[in-house]
Amino acid sequence: MLPARQELLRLLAQRSFRLGDFKLSSGAHSDYYIDCRTTTLDSRGAQLTGRVFWEEIRKQGWKPQAIGGLTLGADPIVVAAAVTSGALNGFLVRKAEKQHGTGQRIEGFREKGARVVIVDDVCTTGDSTVQAIEAARDFGFAVVGVMCLVEREEAKGRPAVEKAASPAPFISIFTARDIRQEHSLQNDETGPIKVVPVIP
Repeated sequence: MLPARQELLRLLAQRSFRLGDFKLSSGAHSDYYIDCRTTTLDSRGAQLTGRVFWEEIRKQGWKPQAIGGLTLGADPIVVAAAVTSGALNGFLVRKAEKQHGTGQRIEGFREKGARVVIVDDVCTTGDSTVQAIEAARDFGFAVVGVMCLVEREEAKGRPAVEKAASPAPFISIFTARDIRQEHSLQNDETGPIKVVPVIP
């Protein structure tokens, strides 16, 4: 049986990685696209995501009370990690305060002063992660760590997130290079050529 991290990498490469011509949220074009939700919303993918995030959180020794992030990318990660841990609470950050009811931006766990970890699925420019960090701190949470499932390593995403997160560390589970390399291995066409006999 594969370790959870390796199995999750394989699933991301199989289900979430696509080659082509894509326009990113940053406005830039790329020859590949990673849609993590096809993995994090998959039954096995959700199990693996929860396990990998929870293992990393424990490894870092952050001891958070809750995990959360900007909707929509963070949603399945938050739920998976909270369920897997049996200890973490979850919260979601709206992109803007809702215009009805209590008008709150943070949904779910809401304990001021609590130690929390901010999560995201893909970090390109880092904008969504930064928004979640700022909203969490504005609410009164103590951000002790920031994590993303896949870091694209472009568009200055890491520096932007690290600056916003400081002094909390920013950790990526995988890089886009990891996913692309695994995708190439799964679709390797350099093996021996099969010769099909021709019947006269």
